Amino acid sequence: MLPLSKVTKMANNVLVLRDVRKYFAIRKGFLRRRIGNVKAVDGVSLTIGEDDLFGLVGESGSGKSTLGHTIVGLQKATSGTIIFKGNEITHVNKKDRRPLKKELQIVFQDPGSSLNPRRSIKATLQLPLRVHDIGNNKHKVTTVENLLEMVELPLEYMRKYPAALSGGQKQRVAIARALATEPSFIVLDEPTSALDVSVQGKIITLLLKLRERFGLSMLFITHDLSLMRNVATSLAIMYLGKLCEEAETSEFFQNPLHPYTQMLLSAIPVVSKEEEAVRPKKMISAGEVPSPVNTPPGCSFHPRCPSRMDVCCRVEPATVEASEGHTVKCHLFAK
Repeated sequence: MLPLSKVTKMANNVLVLRDVRKYFAIRKGFLRRRIGNVKAVDGVSLTIGEDDLFGLVGESGSGKSTLGHTIVGLQKATSGTIIFKGNEITHVNKKDRRPLKKELQIVFQDPGSSLNPRRSIKATLQLPLRVHDIGNNKHKVTTVENLLEMVELPLEYMRKYPAALSGGQKQRVAIARALATEPSFIVLDEPTSALDVSVQGKIITLLLKLRERFGLSMLFITHDLSLMRNVATSLAIMYLGKLCEEAETSEFFQNPLHPYTQMLLSAIPVVSKEEEAVRPKKMISAGEVPSPVNTPPGCSFHPRCPSRMDVCCRVEPATVEASEGHTVKCHLFAK
């Protein structure tokens, strides 16, 4: 890990990504020769500040979950730089990563598969405390009780196993497990998509309460753009491993710039005249999302874009700051 003096320190920024890439090798034959790459994350740069809830939105296969896993160290970045609290953590070795795991936690999409079915809820919540040698046995029991209180589950759930819990209750346990080490940053990898609609709102409300209570910074990964309107402080749209557009939430919904963003927003159902007034006109894209193995030349969205120009098919657009804090990767806004 680099000393603080050797990295750029940016006030109030918890996480800084610079041109982060994560490629997965495609191998073939008996000798497993590398014949290509799946470009899951392809040059992502973003900044998340203290107390931010940063929404990362994209279709299935856009690379958003891979990016989240790379941030917390479940995947190793192919290239680029990840800076957490002023320290570069891109290639931290296993020994030095242990303290980072206390600070960087993740809540997965499916709590049914992320919880060990043979481990009681008490044992599940005590495991992070044992791994990081936090407190004695009495302290561990007290901590588990506090964690259950935080996620609004009765204390008798300590003796239960995941099979006895509903989907929403399992996700509450997963959230409690992420909070056990008192982290400052949590990646939420589509934490409500596997839950019933009636339960999703309760989990979102819980997450917002916990963020306010503990001053957490969060990266909220989702495919549901409408969910982010009243939840996120800032938003970014991801498409084929790249960020298309990024802005504060209010600016994002009032002034969407990228054709892909406008397409997504135009498809969101509205329930009021005010929402209808700011919704972009209906945009129909052509075709399907291309494969990340053979991404199109130029702008990766150009095969589906109703506003494409000749240059879009040949040259990858640069990221342009259209207004303060509002960036877009599109030739329509080239300066």
